[in-house]
Amino acid sequence: MTNNSDSPHEQFVSRRALLEDEHRVDSVLKRHARGGRTARENLLDLTNGKIDVEYGDFAVAAQRSRRPLSELHTETPGDGVLTVIGHVNDGSYLPDKTRTAIIVNDYSVLAGTQGFFHHKKIDRLLGLAAKRRLPIIMYTEGGGGRPGDTDVLIAMGGLNVPTFHRWASLAGQVPRVAINHGYCFAGNAALFGAADLRIATRDSWIGMAGPAMIEGGGLGHYQATEVGPVNVHLRNGVVDLLAEDEQHATALAKLVLSYTQGQSACWEAEDQRPLRDALPSHRRLAYDVRSIINTLVDKHSLLEIRADFGKALFAGFARIAGIPMAILASDCRHLGGAIDVEAARKATDLYRLAGRWNLPLVSFIDTPGFMVGPSSEEAGAPGVMSELFIAGSTFTPPIVSIFLRRGYGLGAMAMAGGSFEVPVLAASWPEGEFGAMGLEGAVKLGYKQELEAAVDDKQREQLYNTLLEDMYERGKALETASFLEIDTVIDPVNTRQLIASTLASSHLDGRIGP
Repeated sequence: MTNNSDSPHEQFVSRRALLEDEHRVDSVLKRHARGGRTARENLLDLTNGKIDVEYGDFAVAAQRSRRPLSELHTETPGDGVLTVIGHVNDGSYLPDKTRTAIIVNDYSVLAGTQGFFHHKKIDRLLGLAAKRRLPIIMYTEGGGGRPGDTDVLIAMGGLNVPTFHRWASLAGQVPRVAINHGYCFAGNAALFGAADLRIATRDSWIGMAGPAMIEGGGLGHYQATEVGPVNVHLRNGVVDLLAEDEQHATALAKLVLSYTQGQSACWEAEDQRPLRDALPSHRRLAYDVRSIINTLVDKHSLLEIRADFGKALFAGFARIAGIPMAILASDCRHLGGAIDVEAARKATDLYRLAGRWNLPLVSFIDTPGFMVGPSSEEAGAPGVMSELFIAGSTFTPPIVSIFLRRGYGLGAMAMAGGSFEVPVLAASWPEGEFGAMGLEGAVKLGYKQELEAAVDDKQREQLYNTLLEDMYERGKALETASFLEIDTVIDPVNTRQLIASTLASSHLDGRIGP
């Protein structure tokens, strides 16, 4: 509390001190007791203390008509949100690449609810981020809109708020990463969900309404921990990355943002020779594609997203020779690599995200095509799977497609951007095989009459195997390349070098947007 007799500078020092954790001991202890960190601790960790300016730090809740000003100073500092321009990954990239707009909701202030000045602070920073083309990291914890701001006499419903529109409108303009720990309900959940990439800790509960709103709507009584637990959102694809705690979440946000900050000059790679023996000896045996990707990309650069959703496809980010990129890969351990509705959604979202962030996309393809059948259609296959073609057709960064083994049907085309002529390079390993559909199905469908005309089961099986072998020979990578359906067949050992040289010649500069 300031004394009116103090000099302006003394008043400033006194007021500014109220914003620091050292002068909010009870709030800090309460936060730590629940296993969390304070807003300023998260900010310090994210920026390593490299902060250009904090905006709106002297704001308080719009409640002067109901509470003493001195109380607002001590209990509602900053109106529950830190809005800062600082540096993320400073020292690893150029300063103009590390400068970041940062929004940290402070749950210790009125449960992180969004008040009048809270929104104004966020709107101010979003406007600056748009003008200066700054990436944004937002910690979203909070209970949604705040009904107790009595000083705002010109609002009725409190719905004339530009925050959500401004946040959403920045999609494709700047990278936007959301981090959540704890309760995230209503407006806070809307901001979390509208981010480009979403990180949540194990102790996260995310819902478009909290318990009070649910009960008020006559939908029953629930505890906060029953609404949108993180395990639910991992399965439905809302959460991209799971973090153990806020420290881990912050580290993940730094890594995610690094892919948008440009090429890295320092990297190491694995020995590439084991790739010649990476595929099983039999074409129908499954394998873990992650081991192949980990060998190909720079050491410690691979980050998988949505691991529990759309398991037929791997999605994530990595670097090769320091070049950042999105990675899409078939996982034949799930559905044989067939792309079901969930996997199609996952691939579409990755295309759109990589396009927004101007990252090239490298696809490693081993798929029999799209998943078919009545259950797939019931899940909306024609609409969802076709969206993948739209995503590929509107994707502007370069695509490199590497066919590891099977490249069949519409699914393989979709993974290559919609057509084999879309990638700047479409190359296959020697084990590659191609066709309009899986070989077994193609034989049964294309030679149905001949198979039915066989005199007995033994002859039918013999004919089937002969036709299958013939079709396999005609669809081999070398034969496909001879018809120019793909660009070339490569030694697996050379895959990494070929990807790097192809992308290096595509004039990537790491900038976001047009």
